[in-house]
Amino acid sequence: MGLFQGETKVPLADRIRPSTLNDFVGQEKILGPETPFRKAIEEDRVGSIILWGPPGTGKTTIARLIAKNSKARFVPFSAVTSGVKDIRNIIAEAKSYGQDGMILFIDEIHRFNKAQQDAFLPHVEKGTIKLIGATTENPSFEVIGPLLSRCRVYMLEPLSPDNLVTILNRALTDKENGLGDLELSITEDALHQIIQLSGGDARQCLNLLEFCAETVSESGKKEIDMALVTEASQRKTLLYDKSGEEHFNLISALHKSMRASDVDASLYWLARMLDAGEDPRYIVRRVIRFAVEDVGLADPRAIQLALAAKDTYLFLGSPEGELAIVQAVIYLALAPKSNSAYMALKKTQDTVKDKPAYQVPMQIRNAPTSYMKAWGYGEGYRYAHDFEDAFAYMECLPDELIGSRFYFPTDRGMEAKLKEKLEWWLERMKKGRKK
Repeated sequence: MGLFQGETKVPLADRIRPSTLNDFVGQEKILGPETPFRKAIEEDRVGSIILWGPPGTGKTTIARLIAKNSKARFVPFSAVTSGVKDIRNIIAEAKSYGQDGMILFIDEIHRFNKAQQDAFLPHVEKGTIKLIGATTENPSFEVIGPLLSRCRVYMLEPLSPDNLVTILNRALTDKENGLGDLELSITEDALHQIIQLSGGDARQCLNLLEFCAETVSESGKKEIDMALVTEASQRKTLLYDKSGEEHFNLISALHKSMRASDVDASLYWLARMLDAGEDPRYIVRRVIRFAVEDVGLADPRAIQLALAAKDTYLFLGSPEGELAIVQAVIYLALAPKSNSAYMALKKTQDTVKDKPAYQVPMQIRNAPTSYMKAWGYGEGYRYAHDFEDAFAYMECLPDELIGSRFYFPTDRGMEAKLKEKLEWWLERMKKGRKK
């Protein structure tokens, strides 16, 4: 039977999974020689842990290597199909294993709800089970605090291009479990195209390589080239989950790139989200927010352009309307920046929160009735338009807060003009108080 024949072929990514720590490629920070985690695996003293990282970075492989170096029984457990009843059954089974115990591996542990996670907690505490959880989501958000505090979290990074080259070459030459019997070669540009399309995911790399090997083998050829890889991949699949952490990572990258005035980075992160299928209406809401928070009064035209981008997109739709969002992002990235309005609001809110609710001064109270006028409402009010420069010295803050400052304009962009006006006003008020 040929390598690609039969109905139950084991995927290449599983066939060449490393069987020893020395064979493992990548994650040198936590699994390199003499690292504490590697020593703990080799000496069979790994406790309950959570492996957190992107897909295809070795989480399942590490869990299996821990099991291979342990006397405990390794039991995979599904976070998708299992309920609390299944958890009770597996715990009862674990108690029968005695001193050696059980390593319970839960892939996608973030899919467990709170009740399911709570069910594990006492047994992790007692040591009935050693829990190894794997997740692509930030465990700070997805794992309950009590369980998280009893596990050591190891963060895995996307595999480097050099790591992936090593893995792909090993798969091509391994005759026992890989593609070595086919005696295939691969051009350098095709190899790097596979890596480029994988996003640091070894499983995606190997799946694409295997598909290319199937295709080229059926044609009778012996070389995998760029054209074949392009045909096999069809379309680049980006790492993106609209409800997951990467969603927030990318929008944060866009926001912070605009704040840093890096227009090229801003366009890159914008394109990443659009290409991955993000709703442009969500993006433009964040663009409007940026115009208010980070450009502010340094360029009041920014909010107008951002709102215009929203209206244009809603009118034209995709893809034409997306160009309006692109224009807004470019303008905002290059605009002068000021968060003075944001900081002024925060400072004012802190004062309102920390101080008593002082009474409104009589001179700026409204007096719609004769009784209110008799009680002093509006007494001392000075109508600004009756005075030179429309300036009428009059205190508008409660007596207890006279002289307080909340707004501190920058010298950037159009806000510099507001700063000049404010300084003029402050000087006139200072003179008025002396009189």
